[in-house]
Amino acid sequence: MERLCLWAAAKWFALLLAASLSVNSAYAQSRNLAPGFSNLPRDSVVLLAPLDVELFSLGVGGIPEPRADWTQAALKHMKVALEKRKQSLGVRTVEIDEIAADDFAELLSLHAAVASAISAHHFGIHALPTKEGQLDWSFGDALQPLHKHTGARYALFTFIRDSYASAERIAAIAVMALLGVGLSGGVQVGYASLVDLQTGQVLWFNQLLRGSGDLREAERAAETVLALLRGLPDAQ
Repeated sequence: MERLCLWAAAKWFALLLAASLSVNSAYAQSRNLAPGFSNLPRDSVVLLAPLDVELFSLGVGGIPEPRADWTQAALKHMKVALEKRKQSLGVRTVEIDEIAADDFAELLSLHAAVASAISAHHFGIHALPTKEGQLDWSFGDALQPLHKHTGARYALFTFIRDSYASAERIAAIAVMALLGVGLSGGVQVGYASLVDLQTGQVLWFNQLLRGSGDLREAERAAETVLALLRGLPDAQ
């Protein structure tokens, strides 16, 4: 009888644990997805917006200095990684050329502002009570010109700023650590958004905020792309 009770208790605990994990998993997923959205339609056309990437070097004083050579290397590596990732989406993708990118530069730059707001007010400590914890963000009708120009209903936007401590900065970090003073090294900040170009609704969002990663190297850049696009809904 005692064994039966223990077995029943263990079974009940396992069921509760499974239910808890399921709820937590669903909640974690819902924070990255807009209410009512789960997957792209199979016949979707997705615009791959130009990568918004810039790399910096941190000098002794911690002031970021743009590095065009690093940025070009990062763009090359990320484009290769993104090409591999898009094949698993199960949708048709389109891109815009450099001339069109210049024409729509102002619209494309809106993503950085909206993404930083989502990071701060959805995932950050400054949550907006009116959102009730839901991914409820929109560009309004601002992106409709992109829809009309490309024919794509959806767009995938990516934004990354990455910085790396210079040799002088690394030496300063070591010296100041001996004195009990902490100095920061480089940091990688990235946002990715799947947006409905007709309605402006942000359907999916993910972010990276970390002190690791290196976009200057092909393999590590591919890891960053996979991490940034982790959870991106495919077509069903």
